[in-house]
Amino acid sequence: MHYENPLYLAEEAAALDLIADGRVALGISRGAPEAADRGWESFGYTGSTDPRGADLAQSKFEAFLQAIQGQPMARAAAQPYMSDAAPHAPLRIEPQSPDLFQRIWWGAGSRETAERTGTQGLNLMSSTLLTEATGASFGDLQAEQIDVFREAFREAGHEHTPRVSVSRSVFPIVTEQDRRMFGMRPGEDSDQIGIIDNTRSTFGRSYTGEPDQLIEQLKADAAVQSADTLMLTIPSQAGVELNLHILESFAKHVAPALGWKPNTEGPVQGEPIV
Repeated sequence: MHYENPLYLAEEAAALDLIADGRVALGISRGAPEAADRGWESFGYTGSTDPRGADLAQSKFEAFLQAIQGQPMARAAAQPYMSDAAPHAPLRIEPQSPDLFQRIWWGAGSRETAERTGTQGLNLMSSTLLTEATGASFGDLQAEQIDVFREAFREAGHEHTPRVSVSRSVFPIVTEQDRRMFGMRPGEDSDQIGIIDNTRSTFGRSYTGEPDQLIEQLKADAAVQSADTLMLTIPSQAGVELNLHILESFAKHVAPALGWKPNTEGPVQGEPIV
């Protein structure tokens, strides 16, 4: 987000949502750890006092949220050119897509961010990296963040139902080729602790095995069970054919046992906040 113009992004997101008949689900985050030193400044975005640009990302995201909810972002000129607006009238971005706000997801990696996401009334998106390390398993730590998010959402009094997604690397072994390609290497079957952005962080394990093994392991993953959506991280550089095979193997041999239903049975629903 620290690389984006928030008002331009709001216009583009609303336009796309209208074109797509309200099917946009837009995931946003601060961004990955930097490859460039304060690279956002090269795009003209200055003023950040955080070496990660997190403060800049948050302020721009708040402007984005205001814009997609129709709040005034400018005022008309004294003599508005080619416009029906009254002189000095408040102006919102155009177009507007009324329900877009309820389909915005924020990528959170900590309890603090998860709580803020719930307070804002957004959907929670959590990946295979958490910027916390307490000694708890990755799944348990992520499930705690989901609980924090839902409690903050409830306390803020939002009336719609939020969504929660978690990401996992899952490789079902259904052929000998799968076994050769995805056979587990030492250390991959457990969570890892490391330093990223000068923060002690937890990296989620990869799940590799035969379908029955994966079903048992994913059912024991507290965050997978708490979320309404499981997103698979797949090796996109390996090509379309292999990725399609991974997705098909998961959908056919693993997902049904976890409660998955095809989209022909209707849209995914979040967990109601009581």
